[in-house]
Amino acid sequence: MNAAAWRSARKRAALAWETKYGKPAHPDFARLRVHDLKHTFGRRLRAAGVSHEDRQVLLGHTNGSVTSHDSAAELGKLIELANRITRTNDQTPTLTVLRRQQ
Repeated sequence: MNAAAWRSARKRAALAWETKYGKPAHPDFARLRVHDLKHTFGRRLRAAGVSHEDRQVLLGHTNGSVTSHDSAAELGKLIELANRITRTNDQTPTLTVLRRQQ
């Protein structure tokens, strides 16, 4: 999707944008790839809580690792999940690491 025909199509789309809206398209508009849109779709599916299996079907993947790549977790979500372990209460198991004396 980076052949000359695709590059020309993206440039024509950027020019059409400028003609329609009277201002230049974002500088990256002409470099946007269809695959970039697929990544965006995958990330939005994951953020919406769509299961891995359903994302795999919607994205057209047969390999689960590709699905994980195309729908990478949001950094904020990962931080939130990691911070869950800092909130302890009486019902949360606590791990204590003991060192044996030498």
